[in-house]
Amino acid sequence: MSTIRRQSIISSGIVYLGFALGALNTFLYARGLKPDQYGLVTLFQGIGTIIYYFANLGMPTYIVKFFPYYSDHLSVRENDMLGLSMLNTIAGFVLAIIAGILLKPVFVGIYKTNSSELVHYYYWIFPFGLGLTLYSLLESYAWQLKESVLTNFLREIQFRLVASVMLVLVFASVLTNFDVFIKIYAFSYFFIALVLALILVRNGQLRFVFKPSRVTRRLFRKLVPMVLFAWGGLLLFNVSTYFAPLVIAATVPGGLTYAAVFNLALYIASLIQAPQRAINAAASGPLSQAWKKKDYGRIQRIYSRSAINQLIFSLAIFTLIWLNFTDGVLTFHLPTTYLAARTVFLFIGLNRVVDMGTGLNTQIIGASIYWRFDFVTGMILLGLTLPLNYLLALRLGAVGPAIADLITFSLYNFIRWVFLYRKFKMQPFDKRTVYAIVLAIACYAVVHPIFVQYHGFVWIVLRSATYVLLYGAGVLLLRLSEDVLPVWNTVKKRLRL
Repeated sequence: MSTIRRQSIISSGIVYLGFALGALNTFLYARGLKPDQYGLVTLFQGIGTIIYYFANLGMPTYIVKFFPYYSDHLSVRENDMLGLSMLNTIAGFVLAIIAGILLKPVFVGIYKTNSSELVHYYYWIFPFGLGLTLYSLLESYAWQLKESVLTNFLREIQFRLVASVMLVLVFASVLTNFDVFIKIYAFSYFFIALVLALILVRNGQLRFVFKPSRVTRRLFRKLVPMVLFAWGGLLLFNVSTYFAPLVIAATVPGGLTYAAVFNLALYIASLIQAPQRAINAAASGPLSQAWKKKDYGRIQRIYSRSAINQLIFSLAIFTLIWLNFTDGVLTFHLPTTYLAARTVFLFIGLNRVVDMGTGLNTQIIGASIYWRFDFVTGMILLGLTLPLNYLLALRLGAVGPAIADLITFSLYNFIRWVFLYRKFKMQPFDKRTVYAIVLAIACYAVVHPIFVQYHGFVWIVLRSATYVLLYGAGVLLLRLSEDVLPVWNTVKKRLRL
């Protein structure tokens, strides 16, 4: 667990630094671009991500699940895993392009009324999706090589630096044409994919072997159905995840503007999930090894410790944002249109807390022999998400899909929790779960009345610092996490406290 903790801490630091850069970018987007232009950028991200999950054909799951078998039984010169993954991914992207061409008339019919600019730049979404697809494939492989820190740096910092440079050029009146901006942005993931590929080549870790190995031939009948089911499950899950801004752009008048409002709330809520990204990357390899060895005790430890650690962080970040949301929009002089994002954030943020607090259930199930369950729960999620998002968007506008997602994803996580408990008697919750929730609410109840009448940057800092001190002290005194105390002791030692 110490390896996971170390990589998670380093990666979390990188992720939060990336989020700080992302926050700067979000500020620049909101100030430098019109709301409908910012909304178009966010839809590039959402649709591009769906294209990636369609085009990868389950290859990241194949790498995560079967890498230990390949690395244990094949030399580097014989290992065909990355070569086969790349071939299948390229084939999947060709299918995505064909589907995109065939479905364009349908797309135009849906978006031409409320989001005509999205229709205009339709084909430029595909380079964005291809870059994301190539990078994510290499990222999954690098995780197994214990390069999660590197990949997190590239995704969380390097990618955002590209956008930062472009936005600075906008403010400096060098890049004045939004048409040029969005077309350059379409190729931004290609850049970090190239950087990662060059680093892996330099380290001698990138080798493409296309001749099927003996491991591939032996596992072929097992891995094909597993990978296809896992691919279907993840595709359904991510269509459900990114459906909300798409349905807003299609159904709400001024769709791109309200997609921008929703995305601002979505981005701010993503701060809550920063540790989850780091823990997912660090735990991916150990979980695969643990399932291979049938080490259920280790899986349970990863499950329970990931749940309490993520819950502690998610509750803290959610409450800090909720305390400061309106003050932040006004203090940094964002357009008042974005004040509507606070209510949207409430439901998206609670959704993230639920997801974080249930631990690594997706990764545990995906690495197990019960990978078909991913597909089943994905079907349930999609079947609930699409109609509920659509109906609530029509009735409530941008906040409707946020409420719908809180309902559907909570049910999704509940089903997966029940499955792991009944099948393996694995339980991520204990009394510390209740203590963490009560502690967060109690600290909010103390801090909010004291600072509610004060506004401005200085008061945001004081309000946040007071909450962090109270909440952090409570976490340490209640000993809520086995991983927080060693980190705190290390900090004290380094500071000679």
